Formats: sequence, structure tokens, C-alpha cells
Amino acid sequence: MNFLLQPWPWYISGPLLGLMVPLLLFITNKQFGVSSNFRHICAMFAPKSIAFFNYDWKKEIWNLVLILGTAAGAWVAHTYLNPTVGVGDDTYAILNQQGVKQFDGLAPADIFSWQGLFTLRGFIMIVIGGFLVGFGTRYANGCTSGHAIMGLSLLSVNSLIAVVGFFIGGLVMTYLILPYVLALQI
Repeated sequence: MNFLLQPWPWYISGPLLGLMVPLLLFITNKQFGVSSNFRHICAMFAPKSIAFFNYDWKKEIWNLVLILGTAAGAWVAHTYLNPTVGVGDDTYAILNQQGVKQFDGLAPADIFSWQGLFTLRGFIMIVIGGFLVGFGTRYANGCTSGHAIMGLSLLSVNSLIAVVGFFIGGLVMTYLILPYVLALQI
């Protein structure tokens, strides 16, 4: 039981996740993806006159159950398994140097909170960043996990291009843009 109560090493959890993708594909002929659930949820409630949402979303109910199970599993793990996941000391030190002092678990509370939302720095990070992530996910026709896990396993050139773009965007944000955003005090 102790094995379940501690974080699993990469050489166990990585292959397990990697094996789930071909199993899902070969057994059910379905592709793993998370961001498509947003479209399915919107299709439940959107008027049928909007062509993008005019499809039989009920055929994708398995994907909605998958994402609900993922959320439920995360809640169970957090509530009952007492995970020891955290931000590394070096990351704390770097963020402290850049003016980020308060943390609520893994997230900087002075940015990702209701109070932080009403600052220029928080607005940029939460609202503009959230819009850009949503836009990028739609524009790339999938999220990082869908392209990196499912798309690359299918040898999709589009997924390879998307994953390279995600990494370049992450590096540009981390090293070129984020320091300036964190320097904002308003």
C-alpha cells in the first residue's frame, strides 16, 4: 500500500501513460485528448445554428467521462493519498527574486488569486494568458497533452510541429516575457 501513497517514479508512470494511448486506440478506436471536451460541453448547450457545435456530441460522452474520472482521481489522490508534490527550492528562490513571495500550494497566490486578478500583473497572467492558451489550443487543433502524447504516438507531423511550437513558446515566455510581467507592481 505504501507504493500507492507516494509519487511514482517517471519510469513507472511514464510507460503506464504511454501504454494507455495505444490501448485506447486499438481497443476502442478512439483518440486520447482533453481539450476536445470543451467543444463537447459547448455543443451540449449551443444553438444548433452554430455549425461548429452542430454535431452528435453524445458519441463523445466517453471522453467527458474520461475527464470527469481524471478530475475525480485527482481529488481522491489529493484528499486521501496526501501527495508530496511541490515547487522546487530553486524555483521558489528565482520567483522570490522576481517579486513573487506568497504561494498557495503550487500557485503564486499574489498572482493567481481573486486579489491578484485585479492587478495588472494578475490580469495579464490570468485573463490574457488564459485567452492565449485557449486560442492556441483551438488554433493548434489540440492541447499539449493531446499532441505530445496522442499525436506523436500516431507519428503526426502536425503534432510534431505543434509540440515544437509549444516548447519554443514556453521558452520565450519563461525567459523573455515573464520577467517583465513579474516586474509589474500595479
